[in-house]
Amino acid sequence: MSQWTARILSDFTADLARLWVVCDPDEVLLDEKLLSELRDRGFEVMRYEDPFAFRAEFEERYRAAWDRGEPGPAPSLIVHLHGADPNALPWDIVRHGRVVWLSLAELFPRLAYRTVQSVEPAQLATLFHAHQAELQSARGENESRDFILEHVYQLTPRSIRNPVDFWRELLRMHIANRSLPPLFAQHAAGILQGKGLFADQPVALWLASKSALLRVVQDAWSRSLSVLGLDGTRTGEPPPPDYDAKIAIPFDHTDVQVMVDSMFFDGSLHPLAVQLVPAGMPSWTKVGIVQDPAALRALVLNGIDGLIETLPTADASHKDWSEFAKRYGEILARTHGLSGTEDGERVPVIRDRLKTLQAQADEQLQAWVAAKHYADLIPQAVTKGPAMVHHIPRFLGHRRAAGETKIALLVFDGLAFDQWVQIRERLIVSAKRFTFDERTTFAWLPTVTSVSRQALFSGLKPREFDDSIDRTDKEESLWKTFWQNEGVSPNAVLYRRALRQVNQLDALETDLIDRQPKVLGLVIDEVDDRLHKERSKRDVALWIGHWLATGFVERLFSLLLDQGYHLYLTADHGNVEATGIGRPNQGVMAETRGERVRVYRSESLLADSAAAYPTTLRLYIAGLPANVMPLFAGGRTAFVLEGEQVVVHGGVSVEELIVPFVKVSEAMGRA
Repeated sequence: MSQWTARILSDFTADLARLWVVCDPDEVLLDEKLLSELRDRGFEVMRYEDPFAFRAEFEERYRAAWDRGEPGPAPSLIVHLHGADPNALPWDIVRHGRVVWLSLAELFPRLAYRTVQSVEPAQLATLFHAHQAELQSARGENESRDFILEHVYQLTPRSIRNPVDFWRELLRMHIANRSLPPLFAQHAAGILQGKGLFADQPVALWLASKSALLRVVQDAWSRSLSVLGLDGTRTGEPPPPDYDAKIAIPFDHTDVQVMVDSMFFDGSLHPLAVQLVPAGMPSWTKVGIVQDPAALRALVLNGIDGLIETLPTADASHKDWSEFAKRYGEILARTHGLSGTEDGERVPVIRDRLKTLQAQADEQLQAWVAAKHYADLIPQAVTKGPAMVHHIPRFLGHRRAAGETKIALLVFDGLAFDQWVQIRERLIVSAKRFTFDERTTFAWLPTVTSVSRQALFSGLKPREFDDSIDRTDKEESLWKTFWQNEGVSPNAVLYRRALRQVNQLDALETDLIDRQPKVLGLVIDEVDDRLHKERSKRDVALWIGHWLATGFVERLFSLLLDQGYHLYLTADHGNVEATGIGRPNQGVMAETRGERVRVYRSESLLADSAAAYPTTLRLYIAGLPANVMPLFAGGRTAFVLEGEQVVVHGGVSVEELIVPFVKVSEAMGRA
């Protein structure tokens, strides 16, 4: 156990009280590792946000059990308050609860409080160890930033002297998935540009966004090979817009080569497909070129093997799973583009290895959910990004408070990350105006529309909309209610669904001009509608290509950006290929669009179906109504006719559960 965990948990002993109150304005306690440790010690954490929702859950799950003399779901309940005054809670909770205060200012007294607030919760353990071991006196604002950059993010911008140093450290940082929070990115950029390094370039953006950096590196790689006489096209990614900055990166330097090699191998960078390699080509170029389709298939196979070797475990963090999902999506998108008719030996090997990867990933992710790490996402802090889809409205609320007064949320129903990759790459070449800050978020289980999309628009856990959990007709009212509680008039909130065709956009534009809404919630349902008509994800990818050719997505994005909206894209769930094992007769939510799960209101009916289909999986999902009990299809199977090949959703897999969350912006430097 780390010093940090021991320090935070030192105040909590389960046998001291069954009801606790934590006043935590910095949301220190909501780190997933701390929540997991608390759960192992007999504590459950319940956030106090909406008084009515809190009271309903507290009375149903705890007070009723305590009044009967029973222990309740956990030996001790912690009521978490995002504030320092316990009197903001109901009187009976404060009266009977044991109160604990947590504050970053007290935990890190020798560092500037505002600076510590900008550190992600997952990094606080590292910072606490350095604070205790290295600091003897208080540091000012700039000194605190320097200290945190060095000891948490392992970046010392004051020691960077030249472009080789810069690219080595920048690439190393992003390979380790240590992108800088904006405050530290701006501080480091100021130091570097003060030395004359990249003075007219968006260095802070490169430090803060891995996706922005990859775009720059990809472009620089293509131009470097062109200078050497290697001309070709990128595999899996179109040429860059002609207004992108022309950055030169010293790929021939050994320190940089090592980093770039790793990024090609893990799928972060796309190699250049060339027809002919001139004699005498430097050895450092080989990792990023493919000369024929067979070489591309070999690269995809290496990427799959690399994912198998680095598969997260059942004890991994949700960020580990998120990073894996992005890499997996990139590789899977490449496989959709492979020809199935050439190189007959290689393609079956790729398919077999892909099935191995999927089986192992599914098994580990299901074990992760069963170990209740998924449950630890529910109360996560949202200010630095939404861990789950029901966090998205609150995250957008924070963005509005930070100055993004007009916000548009685009929900691509059923869009898996590999399909987002396909959309992204098409837009880069066709639109030449967009940039993408790519993250992921977790859908709700079961991954069906009526559960996960309703949570997404309402900002609520499914147990809080039990009355509509099997339908979607309340989404608009729930969306508007959320924003009304945030101080936005219902007349300034717009919701539209079933968008998919170019000819619908004129009416949308008229609404935007006439009504001038501040918040948009738009459902684009083309992908979900299509995937249920296809038998493979490769067929879905082909159809998405045809749909993108209509220009719908490009025009939609352009329309919203032109109207001044800050544009966010996500999905309510993804999708997988599956094989039918038969269709049980019992269970609600059993429609075609959720054929990876059956949901029961009766324990006996669930037990009967589980016995009849022994490959199925029962998982307890925190946050569902008590009488909503899902039974998931095992492996890559579905509750459809035996042997039928389908593309569906509802289950527990990386492709279904971890979906894109993307900020779409205007490309810098566009005329």
